Amino acid sequence: MTASSLPVRGFQAQRALDLAKEAFDIEAAAVLGLKNRLNAGFTQTIEKILALQGRVVVMGMGKSGHVGRKIAATLASTGTPAMFVHPAEASHGDLGMVTPIDLVLMISNSGESQEMAAILPVLKRLGAPLVAMTGNRQSTMALHADIWIDTAVEKEACPLNLAPTASTTAQLAMGDALAVALLDARGFRAEDFARSHPGGALGRKLLTHVSDVMRSGDALPRVAPHAGFSDLMREMSAKGLGAAAVVDDEGALLGIFTDGDLRRLVEQGADLRAKTAADVMHAKPCTIGMHALAVDAADLMEARRITSVLVVDDAGKLCGAINSNDLMRAKVI
Repeated sequence: MTASSLPVRGFQAQRALDLAKEAFDIEAAAVLGLKNRLNAGFTQTIEKILALQGRVVVMGMGKSGHVGRKIAATLASTGTPAMFVHPAEASHGDLGMVTPIDLVLMISNSGESQEMAAILPVLKRLGAPLVAMTGNRQSTMALHADIWIDTAVEKEACPLNLAPTASTTAQLAMGDALAVALLDARGFRAEDFARSHPGGALGRKLLTHVSDVMRSGDALPRVAPHAGFSDLMREMSAKGLGAAAVVDDEGALLGIFTDGDLRRLVEQGADLRAKTAADVMHAKPCTIGMHALAVDAADLMEARRITSVLVVDDAGKLCGAINSNDLMRAKVI
């Protein structure tokens, strides 16, 4: 029977809202129930995983398998090498992915998955530690496992108490709890998270340095202190930064001249024709180191209310420049 052939009860907005609220209550109660039943199995699993030379191999069938894939992904992205192996495929060759130095995390609400039961003897002979995340302490999986983690729920959120709902939410929450405890024990930092997420916004913010996006070489607007005002303006216009650095013969930074400085001089009615770069520059300009994070350059610009900043090397010499457009192109801001 297809969904389209089922009898239609008729949609009632209030009933839908009531069922949704009841589902939230049931699933919230299921997760909070885990909190009060956390046992030594949880901490023993953490200790086993921290001592592993291999990986955490997560297994589960059906909805538990979908949850298992997410748990494996969360572990892997937070510093614990992990992968998902489908139990049915394991019986047809994929069991070769599991080694004695791995730990197998088996997920099943009933603990009686036929596919899991079929490979339990092989896993036991392999010698990899087995952790059963189930809702039944007396199940086949739990009895054969080295460690049992309790994920029992009182009832499913499904009105028929059949579809895995509260039970899979409990499994997911327990997996997150394992991941959080493990990353804390490993001293996992935001920088470590970024390294496994280089394509994401956090990765760009924590991995992109000023030297990666700054303008340098011929693209860097700079003039000598004795340069005439017309030469200064030509350099600013040609490089399109809205500013030009003033440096001595050794490359040491002396000052900066910006579009804002030009506007203020014009408003004052100053005669600019005879001025040199040294006459009009702003001495001791704001700078940032080339090894700083690009996001720090963005914060500096915002704090100083400027649109560009000069970049210096470890010796304090000018080596680049960066503006807000450069940061936007790099998707740092």
